[in-house]
Amino acid sequence: MVRAAGDSTVMNQLMAVYSFDLVVLDLMLAGEDGLSLAKQIRERSNMPIIILSAMGDVVNRIIGLEMGADDYLTKPFNLRELLARIKSLMRRSELKNGRSADGAAVVKTARFAGWSLNRASREVWSNEIECINLTSGLFDLLLVFTTNPQRTLSREQLLDFVKGDSRYPFDRSVDIQIMRLRRKIENDPTNPRLIKTVHGAGYIFTPTVEWS
Repeated sequence: MVRAAGDSTVMNQLMAVYSFDLVVLDLMLAGEDGLSLAKQIRERSNMPIIILSAMGDVVNRIIGLEMGADDYLTKPFNLRELLARIKSLMRRSELKNGRSADGAAVVKTARFAGWSLNRASREVWSNEIECINLTSGLFDLLLVFTTNPQRTLSREQLLDFVKGDSRYPFDRSVDIQIMRLRRKIENDPTNPRLIKTVHGAGYIFTPTVEWS
């Protein structure tokens, strides 16, 4: 099911009635701008967001990602590329309902440094008492780290893991996502202990991870 909305009022009306799996959001909308809408959507939902914009410079990409977008596509674009990015994000979101791509149940939970990550519910808990809100992109990034602990991963590898064929040549987006993830799970994001930078090589997830 696909529904179109020309402004924020129609979008909110549709979201109040229907349950959506993904939002393709144009920044240039009548009334409220797309960045504000992305922030509002992210505050109440973890559904993937793809931003469309004629503004393709680095600053605008960074702002879009910081507002909670999972992907950013610059106009003009090929419809096949948009479809590929949608499919990629949907594949990464399949675990939302507790199912893998082949329909098998997924119930594994990773525990590390007082945190737990549930692949089925796509929830991350602190000391089993507080559930923190992560975007789809941040959850996928943390999932990559928990399945590859104590291994240095380059920006290129992280882009491949998280975005697959839909990634674009903007590897600094990884740094932005790492910064946002650190703010969520590190006691002191300015002096990270869980996700460490390996200068000239990438990042390493340092805790011991136990899966059950």
